[in-house]
Amino acid sequence: MVENENIIYDESSIRSLDWREHIRLRPGMYIGKLGNGSSADDGIYVLLKEVVDNSIDEYVMGHGSKIEIDIDGRMVSIRDYGRGIPLGKVVECVSKINTGGKYDSKAFQKSVGLNGVGTKAVNALSTYFKVQSFRDGKTKIAEFSKGDLTKESDAKTDEKNGTLVVFEADDSIFKHYRYIQDYIENQVWNYCYLNAGLSIWLNGKRYFSKNGLLDLLERKTDEEQLRYPIIHLKGDDIEVALTHDSHYGEDYYSFVNGQHTTHGGTHLTAYKEAIVKTLRDFYNKNLDPSDVRASIVTAISIRVQEPVFESQTKTKLGSNDIGPKGPTIKSFINDFIKTKLDNYLHRNQNIADALLKRIQQSEKERKDMAGVRKLAKERAKKANLHNKKLRDCRVHLTDNDGDNRSESTLFITEGDSASGSITKSRDVQTQAVFSLRGKPLNCYGLTKKVVYENEEFNLLQHALDIEEDLENLRYQNIVIATDADVDGMHIRLLMLTFFLQFFPDLVKAGHLFILDTPLFRVRNKKETIYCYSEEEKQSAIRKLTGAPEITRFKGLGEISPDEFGMFIGDEIRLQPIILNEETAVPNLLEYYMGKNTPDRQQFIIENLRVEIDETNEDEELDIDLESSTKASKQKQKKEAA
Repeated sequence: MVENENIIYDESSIRSLDWREHIRLRPGMYIGKLGNGSSADDGIYVLLKEVVDNSIDEYVMGHGSKIEIDIDGRMVSIRDYGRGIPLGKVVECVSKINTGGKYDSKAFQKSVGLNGVGTKAVNALSTYFKVQSFRDGKTKIAEFSKGDLTKESDAKTDEKNGTLVVFEADDSIFKHYRYIQDYIENQVWNYCYLNAGLSIWLNGKRYFSKNGLLDLLERKTDEEQLRYPIIHLKGDDIEVALTHDSHYGEDYYSFVNGQHTTHGGTHLTAYKEAIVKTLRDFYNKNLDPSDVRASIVTAISIRVQEPVFESQTKTKLGSNDIGPKGPTIKSFINDFIKTKLDNYLHRNQNIADALLKRIQQSEKERKDMAGVRKLAKERAKKANLHNKKLRDCRVHLTDNDGDNRSESTLFITEGDSASGSITKSRDVQTQAVFSLRGKPLNCYGLTKKVVYENEEFNLLQHALDIEEDLENLRYQNIVIATDADVDGMHIRLLMLTFFLQFFPDLVKAGHLFILDTPLFRVRNKKETIYCYSEEEKQSAIRKLTGAPEITRFKGLGEISPDEFGMFIGDEIRLQPIILNEETAVPNLLEYYMGKNTPDRQQFIIENLRVEIDETNEDEELDIDLESSTKASKQKQKKEAA
């Protein structure tokens, strides 16, 4: 290797960064991925969580039963009614790394945030940050910009004790970001479930839970689909809720010290093993673990002293012990489930019978599919050697040391032209492409056997590696990329049906998205503007004035690879598929993808709109389908007469 003599390495090459510079230079170390708000684990939601966590810890310690969160555009305000930050330490607590009250285990024995980093990261990554402490008739205010203190003041106050934090995330770091209400509501609900009795007000609406994880499962399930009533068990530092319904897959909601551990960890692994072991012993049968866990919907929350998470974002627990002098997490959870669940089933024989019946049904379904599954695996294994449908990437979500794991993406496209454009312009490190042959099968109402018998579905399942569960999911983001026309919309619905029917846990975990691509290109000789809506197009026309050239993109294949690179790179726009908790998936699929019904016909009549493009002037015409149908029938009667 030839050394570059022009590069000088001496004392001047060594640089020390202050806390603000380091956080802003390496934000991923502190808040995980950045994102633009389209994913539930994007940085802007982590910033919100870091502040709210401090308020939750106050409630857990017995101070303040109310938290107010207000979000106005990009400005976020969080007010709690705890003890308030000690006035002499307000500035240090939000601007000096490794400063906080949580190093004293007596004050915060089982807190989420123990590293003294959270609010400092929020401060450094915000263009405006304000902290105000109210304490015994006095208040201290400190304001910052990107971590720099800009204003500080003291005063008397009549306000109740507590802390107020206001911030606006820096849009130079979180580019084109926006808060999605559904994600924030889900965060707030989780806080309420894990802290029964706490009232959280979000933009003036009260969120409250009386029964903890029981309320969580009632909200996450459809009562009509449940095989037996929800089992709710509570103990010291542990709470569990458990049931089975009729969906495919497994739904787990795991929490540690109030933190939603979306990637599980030692506690979730121990919990899964404990359920299987306890049910085997109770029924005195060698039940297959996959049969026990099929269609399960369950939640577990534990409290651990000084937890060790695998990253600052705290989405996966790494601790093996409950506390310095406590038992292992595995033995703690196993002993609790073995005692409490066994006792519950002995006292509720009807529920025990219904649970066994559900397990036996899963066993029958598994054995019925054994033959076709074996053939499908062999077919997929052969195709994997040269799978023309999949153009894979180099980095995957399952890589242990991949820096870009959270960016790993699979685009599901229709036809060769769209696949060609994406394949040529994609980032081969993190972006893969799976090409559909045409319109896939409408799989609503079909059993999972069709996934193995249908070559396209089987190869997609194999590419994602989600046959058993989500543990081996190879891509963080699964993006449906179809044309902006009727056929494209139909394919999109068919793919959504596939995932909701057979892999709803993948959707609920926030992995499924729709790719937004521009509908129009408006340009003159000096400037080109890409527009994602009719409103953006009209705005671009006004901006460029004169008679700019307008191109309507109706298919992804019409967009050149050079242009496409911009739309799937840093400026990518993704629409997340978010399941409304109040909507039951089976009912949703039956309404839109089941047999034609009068209700659906009426919905189409009331909502059908046709776009007509004439000389670059778009008009939308409401089609009175009902009257046109009547006219057609009258004409047919006259002709018959």
